[in-house]
Amino acid sequence: MQSAQFAIAVFEFVLLIFSLSFHECSHAWMASRLGDQTARLQGRVTLNPINHIDVVGTLILPAIIIFGPFIGFTMFSGVLIGWAKPTPVITRNFTKIRRDDNLTTLAGPVSNLILAVAAILILLFINHFIPNGRQIVILTMRGLLLPGANSSVQAVVLLGIAAVQINLALLVFNLLPIPPLDGSRLLRNVLPYNAVQSYDRIPVWVSWLLMFVIGGIIIRMFLGPADALVGAILTKG
Repeated sequence: MQSAQFAIAVFEFVLLIFSLSFHECSHAWMASRLGDQTARLQGRVTLNPINHIDVVGTLILPAIIIFGPFIGFTMFSGVLIGWAKPTPVITRNFTKIRRDDNLTTLAGPVSNLILAVAAILILLFINHFIPNGRQIVILTMRGLLLPGANSSVQAVVLLGIAAVQINLALLVFNLLPIPPLDGSRLLRNVLPYNAVQSYDRIPVWVSWLLMFVIGGIIIRMFLGPADALVGAILTKG
């Protein structure tokens, strides 16, 4: 059982890195489409994680959260969060600065929503068209395995459920209006000038505190109903 849980943890770690890379690649691609080639010229329009990795946000923190419980370290367990190296954007290259900056910013969270929906569609396909698929999906969502089930199908279901949970968490986390998350850029674009000056002076340590404390609380509040909704779609669909 311990080896199976460790294998699932490895899946989650790899999925998180891919999801973060897809997120940043989407920012870069949208910026390029709207006229700013800064990220493209730096090789950021790619799914290669090497181009997007932030040592702390992509590797160290997720590794602590995912693998920490195996050595008894559970301080940060419960909510899987992370970030990649910020995508460089020069807004003066846009035709309509505020609109295009918002579209570029939203491309990241939308990419996580796309990955979550794609995973749900794959699970629905397995649910309806693969022998014992419905049982495998339902049991896997409850943290159980179906004895004698096709190991390949079981692995895909495990990956699919992890992909849904990880990308929904990243979607909500990145929309929080806390610098330097995407939500802060969206909020900054609607604030009056004086408010922007104050907003930009928020200390880094305050941002980190808000991300871990407030962010963790909000993600937990969202993921409960979200998991219930996804469960209802998969078990009744």
